[in-house]
Amino acid sequence: MRAVFLRFALRNLARHKFRSTLAVVGIVIGVIAISSLGILGNSIKLSFSEAFSAVGNELVVHPKSESTISEKVLREVERASGAGSEVIPVRQRTELVDFGAEKKPVVVYGLRSEDIPLLLELEEGRLLKRGSSNCLLGSEIAEEHDLNVGERLRVGTQELRIAGILKERGLGFDINPDYAVVVEAEAFVRLFNASHSAEGYNFLIVRVNRLKDVERVKSAIESRLNKREKRVSVLDLKRLMESFNEAFAKISTFLLGIGAVSLLVAGVSILNVMMMSVVERTKEIGIMRAIGTSRAGVLRMFLYESLLLGFAGSAIGGVLSFGGGFLILSFWMQQTSYLLAPSSILCIFFGIAFGIATSVLSGLYPAWRASTLNPIEALRHE
Repeated sequence: MRAVFLRFALRNLARHKFRSTLAVVGIVIGVIAISSLGILGNSIKLSFSEAFSAVGNELVVHPKSESTISEKVLREVERASGAGSEVIPVRQRTELVDFGAEKKPVVVYGLRSEDIPLLLELEEGRLLKRGSSNCLLGSEIAEEHDLNVGERLRVGTQELRIAGILKERGLGFDINPDYAVVVEAEAFVRLFNASHSAEGYNFLIVRVNRLKDVERVKSAIESRLNKREKRVSVLDLKRLMESFNEAFAKISTFLLGIGAVSLLVAGVSILNVMMMSVVERTKEIGIMRAIGTSRAGVLRMFLYESLLLGFAGSAIGGVLSFGGGFLILSFWMQQTSYLLAPSSILCIFFGIAFGIATSVLSGLYPAWRASTLNPIEALRHE
């Protein structure tokens, strides 16, 4: 019996091809919108998480009461962090760098030779040894100025040889080496004519071996150094990442909501199509009821129509959403590596499910209206 009502539904949709096509197109557009925007929001979140996943177990210690961090404070932080953590002191300064064709201000980092492999990876060349007068160059600067290993550049008043090009690391809350010059700690002191005691360190990076110990190490540092006065501030990158992830989750939900609006408009279109169908087929419904068709049968027939419209539009929209997601990611993020991520595929399935559900809900009232028509009055309808 159900197959009979399904055939009736297919027949009626075929009789009004243009009207049915417009309803399907509305669903297609809605599914593409909700899926593509969902993919965009999800890709932004994944991009951020990937960029900062490597620093989730880090704490960044900045001076609070003094302009820099002294050797004494460094030793206290090392003792507070415990044996399972690595404390990396960082010197930082913005200096005018001569690239030959132009001069521009660039961040220069001073790191101990043993700490460089903990934070940075080489694309080519070799790392710096203790006391080395060479430098490492960030990937973005090397590409922008077409610089290679072995070439020289002038930092301030001194000429440095490029010992290595760093692998791209991405934006970080600790250091941003992609757009920087990295020198060995002793070379930094010589380069800027500063002594260890006079300059100190701009900040410390504390790498905790186990992620679950981050909170404990942070509390230990604050308890030891901020007991009488607040000498340092400790930035927990893990908690910061969690806050950003929550913010991006809200952005993704907002983008999905924008896409859902277009689906709701398509739902109104289906409601209109179904109401017109009920009015046009009132006499037909009266005949069906007169020969014994139940109200449930009439209800099922009209629900099949809205379901078929929704399924067709959602299926087509789901397939085209890959193209929509590709175009949006290409335009906004200049890369499409997150298009096939499981969470991005889930956005497409969500769009399809939402499209079908919207169509069925839009057809509920017309179907109920058709099933409750009085057979005698329906037969008299002209």
